[in-house]
Amino acid sequence: MTPLLLVEDDPAVRSMVSTFLELEGYAVDAVSSTQEALERLEKNSYPLVVSDIYIDGRTGIDILHAARRSSPDVKVVLMSARGSMETVMAATQGGAYDYIAKPFELDDLLKILKRAEGAAEQGDEEVEPEEPLPTEMIGSSPKMVEIYKTISRVAPTEALVLIEGETGTGKELIAHMIHANSPRASMPFIPVDCASLAPSLIESELFGAMRGAYTGADRDRTGVFEAANGGTVFLDEVGEIDLNFQLKLLRFLQEKEVRPLGSSRPRKVDVRIVAATNRDLRKMVEDGKFRQDLWYRLDVVRMAVPPLRERHGDIPLLAAAFLKRYDERYRLDARITESGMKALCEYTWPGNVRQLQHMIERLVILAPGGRITEDAVEEAIRASSPKEEPGETLAEAEAEQIRKVLAATGGNKSRAARILGIERKTLYRKLERMGLA
Repeated sequence: MTPLLLVEDDPAVRSMVSTFLELEGYAVDAVSSTQEALERLEKNSYPLVVSDIYIDGRTGIDILHAARRSSPDVKVVLMSARGSMETVMAATQGGAYDYIAKPFELDDLLKILKRAEGAAEQGDEEVEPEEPLPTEMIGSSPKMVEIYKTISRVAPTEALVLIEGETGTGKELIAHMIHANSPRASMPFIPVDCASLAPSLIESELFGAMRGAYTGADRDRTGVFEAANGGTVFLDEVGEIDLNFQLKLLRFLQEKEVRPLGSSRPRKVDVRIVAATNRDLRKMVEDGKFRQDLWYRLDVVRMAVPPLRERHGDIPLLAAAFLKRYDERYRLDARITESGMKALCEYTWPGNVRQLQHMIERLVILAPGGRITEDAVEEAIRASSPKEEPGETLAEAEAEQIRKVLAATGGNKSRAARILGIERKTLYRKLERMGLA
């Protein structure tokens, strides 16, 4: 029987996991505190350790370090119901074999342990741990923990990453975290919104241009790839790139050379590419709208970011974080009531995390008495929905909302329009009618 140390403070979970693993042939030594675990690790050598992260005054990360000091070949599996990017990075970079989010299926834990035993027999080499970097990524749902695990594994490599997900799911934030936890972290990170670049401009934007290369080119212009030399370029909405330019992008990905417009010589650049799309590139390939060879080149490590409606359990965490941010920014003391949080959790969030963020900002500014109630949330949702009548008459309440948001944003109309959930031109029209244009 394989000896295994189980560290879990919840007696029900400890008993269930312990019984299951014993029936599967493991000699389980189950303890309920970090102190007991550290004492056992001092006296015994375990090939396998399964530990919760949040236990008491110390954590599973402490147990991870102690286990690896006791036996460098030990395989440590950490589990938590409150997974975060920080804990996953600390676990991965500290040498944990795997990380599993609660609640989990016992068979899934068993698969991890069997895989760990196989890895031990093959003698996997371990890398030196590095200090994890801070992150703004929020969420502890199983799907988000899988995202964190993928980031922690792919970030130290040079692999090209393709991030798929709906608009507003945080694809750029994930790209930034890949960069921030990579050896390129001290070098530039440059995002490029491919959807906003006209086909006639994308080549000069990415590759650069020499003086006189086209009308108006009165000086040499450094392209994004060259400006990011040594760092990372994030190609957002890569599916929007013009079909005629896709071959040139493919050649760049293969050769890592740029030739600015008007130049006769290519230049070597050293950049890592992270791409993202909210479209189905495979379907675009089938429809002849995206090159198959470029798709194959981009599809090295693919990450699918779940929409917010598939991770409703993360909404309270996200809402609390955004509430704190905007309370501090606007020097307010808004609070979300129980009914308000329930309303936030029941909404489908078609605009995902970005929509939730702007909604909380709006509510912090406009909530009556600083209390974000169910009524306040439902009113904000209604107000942010597209209006069918573009020329509707402004009510006094709406005018008062616009005044409050403009005051809070220091008169920044673009930001005010975003918080109000309307187009900037619509805001200008409303301001004209209010005599405030």
